[in-house]
Amino acid sequence: MSNISIENLKHSKVDIAGGGKVIVLDTGSVIGPEADAMLQALHSRSTGGLENHLTILADKGPDNFMKNFYVGYGHKSIGDCGSATLFIEGVSMLIAKAIQDWPLYSGQESSTRYVDYQVQPFRNPLDTPEGENILEAYREFYIESMEPTKEHLKKQFPISAGENQNIYDKAIAARAFDILRGFLPAGASTNLAWHTNFRQAADKVAILRHHPLLEVRNTAEAIEKALQMAFPNSFGHKHYEETENYNKYWMEKDYYYHDKNCPEFKLVNNRVDEKLLPREILEKRPPKTELPKYVAEAGELQFEFLLDFGSFRDLQRHRAVIQRMPLLTADIGFEKWYIGELSKEIQPKAESFLKQQEEKIKKLTVSREEKQYYIAMGYKVSNRLTGNLPALVYLTELRATRFVHPTLRRKAKMMADTLSELFGKYGLVMHLDKEIDRFDIKRGEQDIVLK
Repeated sequence: MSNISIENLKHSKVDIAGGGKVIVLDTGSVIGPEADAMLQALHSRSTGGLENHLTILADKGPDNFMKNFYVGYGHKSIGDCGSATLFIEGVSMLIAKAIQDWPLYSGQESSTRYVDYQVQPFRNPLDTPEGENILEAYREFYIESMEPTKEHLKKQFPISAGENQNIYDKAIAARAFDILRGFLPAGASTNLAWHTNFRQAADKVAILRHHPLLEVRNTAEAIEKALQMAFPNSFGHKHYEETENYNKYWMEKDYYYHDKNCPEFKLVNNRVDEKLLPREILEKRPPKTELPKYVAEAGELQFEFLLDFGSFRDLQRHRAVIQRMPLLTADIGFEKWYIGELSKEIQPKAESFLKQQEEKIKKLTVSREEKQYYIAMGYKVSNRLTGNLPALVYLTELRATRFVHPTLRRKAKMMADTLSELFGKYGLVMHLDKEIDRFDIKRGEQDIVLK
């Protein structure tokens, strides 16, 4: 039995204007994040040892120290020494992507496989009946198609002798969720957790408050307020007008990337200097092992390709590569895989349904950024991805497997094949799934269940 007094913890909670909330977790630590940061900062300026610093902490407390040295004098590295965990709830998929669009993001987001979309709210920023009609039509199609899709999958992939029925059923359900997520709108609500140090939180919020989407700006404001409540001496940074104006300018002008002529898949830049590739290091790397980071000095490659927004959400988790944030539109078309995985009876209904939805969306009087809330995640977006060899090898080997969504693993395999073709002659060995397209019921084991 746990002896934690949960009821005595004082979490910092702020509602987001328009819906949702931000909670900064109070862990109940005797030495909290601000005190932790103070102790580490003192350690960098004195050889007195931790015990001596703890005496200073007990005597003076972290309040004025953090206010003066981290916020006041701008010693930003002190902010790296204190961290917080934020829980951001009831926000759209677009909020999650905006917060996760950060090289040092750490956290988790709700998976579409484990959310009940019969009741999950959809965000309607227009707050109009027309917007609500579009969103609820997605819900109706999703719910009506779920059981027929599961039955269709059971015919395609019947259970084998000796396989566990419960795990098999979960695997079938996971596959059905992966198919039907393409028909969920980006305005579907989700939850995410963000574990961050103080410095990264302040730097990220400074950008988010100028995001093109009002929901993101409101969330940034709520995050800042919640952090100020939880750590009042660490989040009072001055806003500099020129910096604010510049961030507003580039966020409005060039944040989203959209190229209607984006190729299906193409290597557009190869800036790798083969003379810097260490042959023996590339040749001797065993499976499930990363290349040494120094191999990145050889240079970078850049790919452009089309990928549905649902799978982009998975790809975005790889923050060792640089990815532009794509704008979700209906311009490039709907990923055909989602249609093809439905039963022959549902396929024509799905195609007709999407056309009706597109016509309704066209009539909405709203910016192209806000229109994203009403577009299904199965629509393709233009992607530009840049990375060094260690980052790309890790990404492709992890994502080109049978346990990854098919639309993503297909592009991961293309990248992996490109790497092999370019650098195999210099010793690069790729450890790839040899049965990449096999249906494996082990997917049904990929769950987190309380026991």
